[in-house]
Amino acid sequence: MPSSGVRTLGDTSRLAMTLKFGTDAYIYSLDGTTTYSYLAFAASSFGDHSLISTIQVAQSIIIACGKPVIAKIADVGSRGTAYVAVLIFYVIGYIVIASSNNVQTLAGGIIIYAIGYTGLQLLTQIIIADMTTLKWRGLVSGLISMPYIINAFVGSNISANVLVGAGWRWGCNPVSLAPLITTLLWAERKARKQGVAPTRASGPQLSFFARTLSVVDQLDVLGSLLIETSVALILLPLTLSNSAKGGWNNASMIAMIVVGCILIPVYALWDLKFANYPVIARRFVFNRSVVLACAIGAFDFVSFYISYTYLYSFVLVVKPWSLLNATYFSQTQTVALTVFGIAGGVAMRYFHRSKPILLAGVAIRLLGCGVMIHSRGANASDAEVVWSQLLQGIGGGFSAVSLQVSAQASVPHADVAMVTAVVLLITEIGGAIGTAIAGSIWTHLMPGKLAYYLPELSEEDRTTLFGSLYAVAVYQSYDDVMKILTIVATVFAVVPLVLAIWMPNWYLGDQQNAVENVDLAGEKVDNPDVVAQQPSRVSSL
Repeated sequence: MPSSGVRTLGDTSRLAMTLKFGTDAYIYSLDGTTTYSYLAFAASSFGDHSLISTIQVAQSIIIACGKPVIAKIADVGSRGTAYVAVLIFYVIGYIVIASSNNVQTLAGGIIIYAIGYTGLQLLTQIIIADMTTLKWRGLVSGLISMPYIINAFVGSNISANVLVGAGWRWGCNPVSLAPLITTLLWAERKARKQGVAPTRASGPQLSFFARTLSVVDQLDVLGSLLIETSVALILLPLTLSNSAKGGWNNASMIAMIVVGCILIPVYALWDLKFANYPVIARRFVFNRSVVLACAIGAFDFVSFYISYTYLYSFVLVVKPWSLLNATYFSQTQTVALTVFGIAGGVAMRYFHRSKPILLAGVAIRLLGCGVMIHSRGANASDAEVVWSQLLQGIGGGFSAVSLQVSAQASVPHADVAMVTAVVLLITEIGGAIGTAIAGSIWTHLMPGKLAYYLPELSEEDRTTLFGSLYAVAVYQSYDDVMKILTIVATVFAVVPLVLAIWMPNWYLGDQQNAVENVDLAGEKVDNPDVVAQQPSRVSSL
């Protein structure tokens, strides 16, 4: 199998691989804590700040549907091949963003860059699953995210100084990827020297056309296109309807949603009946842990993005904070999620169970959403506003790490890469839905609120206020709309708590998964949940 090379590395090579991951993690965590700030100012500089939601919806759709393809490349080819592919997207995307002169080019660059960014994160999690047993997996996954704790503060200073100094374009600089490229090339060369890199199978040589068809078949390109097109056609009208001519009376809005809904059963029929290597395999659809992990992750992301999409812009308007402090605030959830993701990993290591951590996480996250309904705006103290984000981050850290381990524990090792990608695929689609809902609420309610609180201004002046991040602070308009967003987010946050009750409570021991119950060397290990006379019960959960 493609991961056999990683699994058979010696202690020295494992240490080197770990250091490589540490370097990679630091780079893309610095990226993740700065690029979001640049996006808001870049869109505003082109006079289209309200299009942030639309750009993020398109970005979320494409990076979500790209995950299974990246996982398939990692399985069919090698982990190194997949790394090279996503790295190319990463660099090209940065170049396009930095050189953009309009919001359309900016959007294209963001989408290209996001494929590389999310691919690096996915492949890191896949290789961690290759190298760790269940009891350590959550902790190692959490530790890989540790650089976010540092970069939440370092990145805030960097982005704030770049924005007031050189400008957002200079923040989008792929030169910082040099260490990542160097470590990648070293790891690939090391693998080839040790003979653990995959080689071409012997046998008759296929023609270029036959090889192309084989690759297309194994990557299920048609299935990926169907689900990507379906989700895009359903979600994009939610944010485009306000700016489109005639709004919802525009026939194209309705047509996109109708066609998108029709494509859902078409995709299901293709993947379940005709695809040889489906994006979402039939066995995943009937795996309780995988289905629940997908649903919990999706609803959690819907809730998160509804309340978070316009949060940065909101606090800049309603709070008298400096740009640096506002950027610090935007990283509050990231820091809390990272710290308590590690704490959740420690708890799973010593309690050997994932479900209690998951239940605690989704409950705390719901509490944070509820607190935000009251503690969100100018009338709330700074401590209240920050604590609402801390609670969501604490809950998110617990739930994210336990959710991933639960899904990976429920399948054989050969399926770990695809299950990881599928769970992230559905979760990212939830994020796209949340962003679309946020954008729809914001774009439909904000102009009306501005007209209500500023009746003396012309429609043109109100449009200018709505479209610019540097608008006169219309506190009440922003506060009213954010209240609606937080209420809707809280309603969606209830669903993960209910679903988590039915998640199997896997035993996390020295096995790589709870189905095969073998360690990294392939030897059988004890699992107190498995009855020796009925081994099939584990796989039926």
